[in-house]
Amino acid sequence: MIRRNDCVIETIFLLLVLFCTTLNGQEKKTMYGNTSEEMFPYHKFQKAYKYHFIEPVQFYGAGREKQPPKDLTEVRIGFLGPLEGSPIVSLGQQMLNGSKLAIEQANAQGGYNNLPFKLMVHNDVGLWGAAANEVVRMDEEKVWAWLGSIDDIVSHVALRATLKMEIMMVNTGDPDPTFTETNIPWVIRVIGDDRQSGYALASYIFDTMKHDRVAVIRSNERYGRVGIMEYSGVAVRKGHPMRIEERFNMGETDFTMQLENIKRINPDAILIWGNAKESALILKQIRSMGMKQPVYASDRTVSQEFLEIAGDAAEGLVSTCPYNPEADNPKLKEFQKAYTQRFGMQPDVFAAHAFDGMNLIIKAIKKEGLNRVLIRDVLTDLKTFQGYKGVTGEIILDGSWNDIGKIFMAKVKNGKFEYSPVPNQEPEGQGNKGQHGGQ
Repeated sequence: MIRRNDCVIETIFLLLVLFCTTLNGQEKKTMYGNTSEEMFPYHKFQKAYKYHFIEPVQFYGAGREKQPPKDLTEVRIGFLGPLEGSPIVSLGQQMLNGSKLAIEQANAQGGYNNLPFKLMVHNDVGLWGAAANEVVRMDEEKVWAWLGSIDDIVSHVALRATLKMEIMMVNTGDPDPTFTETNIPWVIRVIGDDRQSGYALASYIFDTMKHDRVAVIRSNERYGRVGIMEYSGVAVRKGHPMRIEERFNMGETDFTMQLENIKRINPDAILIWGNAKESALILKQIRSMGMKQPVYASDRTVSQEFLEIAGDAAEGLVSTCPYNPEADNPKLKEFQKAYTQRFGMQPDVFAAHAFDGMNLIIKAIKKEGLNRVLIRDVLTDLKTFQGYKGVTGEIILDGSWNDIGKIFMAKVKNGKFEYSPVPNQEPEGQGNKGQHGGQ
């Protein structure tokens, strides 16, 4: 009897060891949001008893049994973006162009069983209620999935509507880190978020460039508030809290008051978080006021618009970019050539990610057929398209369906952006356990 009890105890002990080992291995493998050990909140003090957003939320509702309609003449895919009445119309137009190009190329290859794909275009106009209404209209149009948008608030509201309508949403523009933390299993995001940008900028500013006293000036809306939140958290954990945080409104052109306040404290460096136009004007005014500090910025500055407005003042600015537009990637080069020929302009980050996102929708429809739930299933299964190699590089989704593929540093040199890997975000000798994917 004693031997039998000893065997039972030994078996239980071995199972517990195996369980703990597996659990620890899973924590390293599924580090949420591509967060390194060094930047994980409270990592030096206590591990949480439970980590959210590691296991994806499943959809157990009905709908998989529905048969496709017999009388279709086209296969409709929705689009929602800022096309009129918004300060980021230029970004929305690029996103629309990227989507159009993917649709046109798919139709040239026979569409879906010889039925053409048709893009149903909707403008979000930057208003809360309008976004939900447009998703309802897409449901009435019988779209099978849809792509969009960029504005944080628009995307959040549209996500609630797409849950109600049960239509798959592929987001290729909203950088809000909280967007995929809603536990709504009807969305994937295929562009890096501001969490990764904040981590990379903080590592570069404090570890690579050795700055200590950094001032922040950000846009006074959700993009600026949520975007700077992740950077700020890491800055505090690294022992370098923001020395001052100034704000500006979209459309503002004179930043004298904010910059005088920043100039007064004489920081080591300045970080701007906003859209391309205002960021460029701020940078020009920083230099005209005789301030010579290094300047860093959010990734919306990585655009031709920013370079044209900022002019010579842009030289030396450092930002991040969700992909490397100069990568040695045949798919990317083919896309850039086709896009330029079709639209007479160079594609930006929103065009490239929309092209990838729309192609994922098209491939999901071709694989699963015309059934909204099955399209959702294949896009969220973390298997079929995990590691998909698009024009923006390798797409890796975490448990919240957030893209944690590689992002890049972008620095203005001789009037153009040059791209390089982000700095290692782990202490020396530990490696970068949180980094995934990319080219």
